[in-house]
Amino acid sequence: LSGTAGIESPSERRARRERDEQLARDAERDGVALFLERWLAQRLFETLPRNKAQLDIRLRAYTAGRLAHQLRALGQGEQEPLWDRLPSLEMPVLIMCGQWDRGYTDVATRMAAAVGDNAQLVVLPKAGHALHLERPDEVAHELIAWLDGDATA
Repeated sequence: LSGTAGIESPSERRARRERDEQLARDAERDGVALFLERWLAQRLFETLPRNKAQLDIRLRAYTAGRLAHQLRALGQGEQEPLWDRLPSLEMPVLIMCGQWDRGYTDVATRMAAAVGDNAQLVVLPKAGHALHLERPDEVAHELIAWLDGDATA
């Protein structure tokens, strides 16, 4: 869901690590509530209704330290790009993204092409990056149909 096989360019990965480090410092300095307000204000989440963002759950579950750790250890800048390994996947692969998630729709299309015949790409209409929160019933329907082998491409 709204995924990527990584950032290929070493310089772009380094720049992402630097941005994530700044975000981690911001979380540590400003706390979880302000961090989440800023995070959800990103264009990436412009289609996510505020009442579906699960802020109450996130405020209880996260600490500034946990957010900082996630940004530093699990961010895209830290991850090895896996684009060259996608063609070797032999199992069925479902790749799902939201129609309004401009950048990730392009990435999803590229990932599906790299996986080849084993991939099924589902672009969910009227959904953005957080499609599992924006359109949970439709995401569940597509996932169940894919698992049952009834998905439409």
